[in-house]
Amino acid sequence: MFSKKHLKTARTLGAVVVAMGLASCATYDDDFARIDSRLDQLDTRVQGAAQSADRANARLDQLESRVQQIQTSSGNVPRG
Repeated sequence: MFSKKHLKTARTLGAVVVAMGLASCATYDDDFARIDSRLDQLDTRVQGAAQSADRANARLDQLESRVQQIQTSSGNVPRG
């Protein structure tokens, strides 16, 4: 039915398919590593932004308290 030439060709094609499958796995590993790295970078930036927002809110609270002290001590009634 099949000649030796056909079997050899089938084995060669099978080896090529297996090699391509293994190569694609390596590509996916690289892709996932890049995605993980990017997510880590974004997480760091988000944490930094959250810390900046917390500091800004704390500063606003301090300023609001100071404004209220000034208004109370001067007898001014706030307009807003």
